[in-house]
Amino acid sequence: MKMYIIVRDNIPDKLVPVIAAHASLACYKKYESNENMIQWMNGIFKKVVCKANETEFNHLKNEDDYILLTESSLNHQEVVLAFCPREEYSKKFKFLPMWTPQNI
Repeated sequence: MKMYIIVRDNIPDKLVPVIAAHASLACYKKYESNENMIQWMNGIFKKVVCKANETEFNHLKNEDDYILLTESSLNHQEVVLAFCPREEYSKKFKFLPMWTPQNI
């Protein structure tokens, strides 16, 4: 069981760690009474942070049980989707690349 956090690929690297942290917490707060969330919180709460281009990001909004966050420092641009933990995700999640900082 894991939570997917999907960050838009045009977000500056320096903002991603905080955005991902906010997304994880916001997702928990939204779904804290969800059976899957409860099970996830009582186990090993795995998270996967991936990146998506604009098309992929918008397509993922058709999935169920997620929260969308915007970033005030980026003119309230949509920046991240966090999905309530579950055992199985649709195949499109498997093709998303993991987020890694580009400016190491």
